[in-house]
Amino acid sequence: MEVVETMAIQPLGDRILVKLLDEEEKSPGGIILPDTVKEKPHEGKVMAVGKGRVLEDGTVKPLEVKVGDTVLFAKYSGSEVTHAEKEFLILREEDVLAVLKGEKR
Repeated sequence: MEVVETMAIQPLGDRILVKLLDEEEKSPGGIILPDTVKEKPHEGKVMAVGKGRVLEDGTVKPLEVKVGDTVLFAKYSGSEVTHAEKEFLILREEDVLAVLKGEKR
């Protein structure tokens, strides 16, 4: 079982904290890519989750994603934050496009 570090940032509501996964340093053809041509990653690991979305009737719907999941998210979604010299993204669960199953990074 993988141990996930305790985070000092706790998302609220239906938000999640995602650690951006490093992009490949080489192209599929083996060419080393400089930082200037790399795109921001659209994949990350969930580090912390909020309690869930509050529905109109006042009940809380828990989030489907959980700490430790690797997720794909929309390109321009969320807000970038830096904590302890690491880059994170805080985004709403609705911005998550998919959870990657069986992927180990």
